[in-house]
Amino acid sequence: MVEYLIIIKKAQDGGYGGYVPDLPGCIGMGGDYDSALENTIEAIKFHMEGLQEEGMEIPASNAKSETLILT
Repeated sequence: MVEYLIIIKKAQDGGYGGYVPDLPGCIGMGGDYDSALENTIEAIKFHMEGLQEEGMEIPASNAKSETLILT
């Protein structure tokens, strides 16, 4: 099992975009947070299938996250 960090951001147009720092170019978009997350997960699955079909190595997860709260 491999865990990947997914970043979801609100876009200027009001939609949402998701990306995976450990998988460059692997993105998902949606009109709301949940659909962007679902589409990003589907993009990861599609990306993994392509890597496996090409006989390429599945990248390790190196991204971590922290939340900084400034007061």
